[in-house]
Amino acid sequence: MSDSRGRQTSDQPPHGGGSRPGPRPPEEPERRGGILMGRPFGVPIYVTPSWFVIAALITWVFGGQLDRVLPELGATRYLVAFSFAVAFYGSVLVHELAHTLVALRYRLGVRRIQLQFFGGVSEIENEAESPWREFWLAFVGPLLSLVLGGVFYLAVQAVELSSVPGVLLTGLMVSNLVVAAFNLLPGLPLDGGRMLRAVVWAVTGRPMAGTVAAAWAGRALAIAVLIGLPLVSAARGTERSDTDTLVDAVLAAVLAAIIWNGAGGSLRNARLKEVLPGLRLRELARRAVEVTGDTPLGEAMRRAREAEAGALVVVDGRGEPTGIVRESAVRGVPEHRRPWIAVGALARDLEPGLRLSADLAGEDLLRAVRATPAGEYLVVEDDGRVYGVAALTDIEQRLTAAVTGR
Repeated sequence: MSDSRGRQTSDQPPHGGGSRPGPRPPEEPERRGGILMGRPFGVPIYVTPSWFVIAALITWVFGGQLDRVLPELGATRYLVAFSFAVAFYGSVLVHELAHTLVALRYRLGVRRIQLQFFGGVSEIENEAESPWREFWLAFVGPLLSLVLGGVFYLAVQAVELSSVPGVLLTGLMVSNLVVAAFNLLPGLPLDGGRMLRAVVWAVTGRPMAGTVAAAWAGRALAIAVLIGLPLVSAARGTERSDTDTLVDAVLAAVLAAIIWNGAGGSLRNARLKEVLPGLRLRELARRAVEVTGDTPLGEAMRRAREAEAGALVVVDGRGEPTGIVRESAVRGVPEHRRPWIAVGALARDLEPGLRLSADLAGEDLLRAVRATPAGEYLVVEDDGRVYGVAALTDIEQRLTAAVTGR
């Protein structure tokens, strides 16, 4: 059952701070996102399990450095190093809260903040309405990291450098300045990429042009990180072990992959938002044939072929729809058995949420599909008449074609 009513055939951010606005596709599940740490300003903050991996790595690396600077600490150096990891991610949280406060000020909505392997992400629900709001929303995160770097610099002046407070404050100063500098790099999904997007948007008047430019800049940045980070490490002039070289190469590869995938994700999300208004259920619905539950499957499919329909709807004696014949169940019945199987045995009852208005479109359509996951939905007119059946696979194919540009 693959014919359709009016259905067009389809030819159609990792770092110390970042924002990821835009709608989610229908198949993305609602998820908690890790361990809930609190709800400042009403926005939930989650720490993902991957944070513990990076915290352990920071503790190990920083602890090894402390052994050279403060050898008298002994094993206590790892407790100090773990304290640095926690304080550093506290700085990352401040960076993310800066994005969140500006987003709330612009009434964009913030779904949550996640602290994860390579920093944090503020999941902003809507796009900024103007390029300069977009610019400020992106810039405020690195700006706060620069301010924190300055605060820690002033604090360092008041302590002995070769003490535990001196080492911790110096590490926090340097790490916040590195976070700010890294995030200002002009490529998505970094904050600098969103700033570049805003500038191109302001110049061209087209948000999509800004996204394309910043996404390709992000991909170029990923290649530069992959090649450049190991070269910079090798050019330091100090004697380095094979382990150090391997760690640099792995770190460069992971960072490059995150940036590359983030840039591609930003581009796909922008394309999705651009095509969403044109996603109309009336155009996606398949023509349906109405049959009673005791109709043999073979006979029902013969009627569907004659009517050039792509779906079967089960109705009761009064003609009221009671179920949708599942396409996956039909495919599982061998040809020779179809005259002996009643369609009612292959139908899903019409639960609340499986009846969708033919006028649904865009984000309203995605929300309706997410609210009641199913393979098929009954599409009805305002007066209750059956218009057709919408298959989830058709919706996904349309979205995939629009997002990939195929």
